[in-house]
Amino acid sequence: MTDMKTFEGKSILVTGATGLIGRELIRQIFAWNEKAAQPITALAMVRNEQKAQAVLGDYIAKGLKLIVADVRNAEPRNIGADYIIHAASQTSSKAFIETPVETVMTAVEGTVRMLEFARANRVSGFVYLSSMEVYGTPSTDEKIDEKHSTNLDPMAVRTCYPESKRMCESLCSSYASEYGVPAMVVRLTQTFGPGVEYNDGRVFAEFARCAIEGRNIVLNTKGETKRNYLYTEDATDAIFTVLARGQAGEAYNAANEDTYCSIYEMACLVAKECADGHIAVEIRERADAARLGYAPTLHMNLDTTKLRSLGWQPQVGLADMYRRMIKSLTE
Repeated sequence: MTDMKTFEGKSILVTGATGLIGRELIRQIFAWNEKAAQPITALAMVRNEQKAQAVLGDYIAKGLKLIVADVRNAEPRNIGADYIIHAASQTSSKAFIETPVETVMTAVEGTVRMLEFARANRVSGFVYLSSMEVYGTPSTDEKIDEKHSTNLDPMAVRTCYPESKRMCESLCSSYASEYGVPAMVVRLTQTFGPGVEYNDGRVFAEFARCAIEGRNIVLNTKGETKRNYLYTEDATDAIFTVLARGQAGEAYNAANEDTYCSIYEMACLVAKECADGHIAVEIRERADAARLGYAPTLHMNLDTTKLRSLGWQPQVGLADMYRRMIKSLTE
């Protein structure tokens, strides 16, 4: 766990607190508080109070403060937050295709609102959670640092998600420059671990379900896309590291560079390491893959030198990420 002494006696507001990353951020704050000289006050902005009670009930009992509001229309006011982590976002690839307007507006309007919160509260740090998808669809295995260009097609409907992320990054930079808001960006690669819901629609969750249920892994493409992955706690360590030590107006890639592999290679790893070789990997290409929200084939080999220069290092490799996630899904 990242050293969080910087935040002791301070308050941290997390938006999207019932999501995978949001829950892990809250968990990590309360884990630190068990040994802290001065506890960190945690605030969670949530849309659905009932869901928050179900997901975060144990932490609410320990003092987590709920703010029930939609980030798109929350009113800037003094909420007593010293730091803000803006993690609220649409994450469903299917939704990117079916409700692209809402995907864009949730991102942009919500981020403006939270940056206004940061401005009104004169916070000490603000982190926006962005995505590796801002780099588009790189086609080689070259290392991608934070200055890498993009080849996104703005007229492709699914581009609503990465383009909205890019706009929000620009807003963070703009608020840092014009208003002095200490806004920073963390560009996360695909992140998973304990806390992923059993029915999660993303490919890594389907692979885990196949291992648990003894079903062959069926790929709807050739599985040629290559990317890095990141364990949930390594991701939240990265976020807290940037929040404490990052530079305003800067972006940081967050990934475990050692996990770089293709979807097909990852499927084979799960079949071998997590199902004792009792399942196989099948390829059944679908002509309608794009309509289902699948991202184009890409090679996303993120360079994390900038983040590691702040003292961060990932701890959990891909096989252990799966073992820990599968354990949590079966408990």
